[in-house]
Amino acid sequence: MRLVIARCQVDYAGRLTAHLPMATRLLLVKSDGSVSVHSDDRAYKPLNWMSPPCWLIEDGKLWIVENKQGEKLVISIDEIFHDHAQELGAEPGLQKDGVEAHLQELLAEHIKTLGEGYTLVRREFPTAIGPVDIMARDAEGRAVAVEIKRRGEIDGVEQLTRYLELLNRDPLLAPVQGVFAAQIIKPQARTLAEDRGIRCLTLDYDELRGIESDEFRLF
Repeated sequence: MRLVIARCQVDYAGRLTAHLPMATRLLLVKSDGSVSVHSDDRAYKPLNWMSPPCWLIEDGKLWIVENKQGEKLVISIDEIFHDHAQELGAEPGLQKDGVEAHLQELLAEHIKTLGEGYTLVRREFPTAIGPVDIMARDAEGRAVAVEIKRRGEIDGVEQLTRYLELLNRDPLLAPVQGVFAAQIIKPQARTLAEDRGIRCLTLDYDELRGIESDEFRLF
């Protein structure tokens, strides 16, 4: 992991173009080749980034990051204030609580809970910013990313949104739809998800385990 704090401007050229004027920013270079540009006014989402597979070429104070599609992130550096590299070692990964991990396992086993014709691609689908709980395809073969929580709150929706933004940059997957699945989904989280085109799904833990609830059901 390499962290560089520098005064720089950033230009992205690809399917879209974007420009960040000269300012002091954090440049994050990971061992997988990914490069992301961060400011000090947000907790996690970069201002711009290039996901692997990509390659960084440093020519003095000019950084050019290019992927196999020919998209480029061009970083013009005016001044470097800090440049440090640190080996982080193997990442053990996020340890989900027992119920969340079991929900993921059960939903993968009963993938048609998402809808008729759905098929499982894999659990823990890898991305540059962490694994998506489940990647599936719907009846028409479109990719669907599923984030699973025991309790669905706004931070879970934000997490899925970041995954979708990244996955939809991959022409082999795009367009990727999102499903936010939880035992309980808070109203604010549901509103935010639906506003972003993410489908919400309430999971019945007992039903997925094949156990009928003792409570009366209307349907």
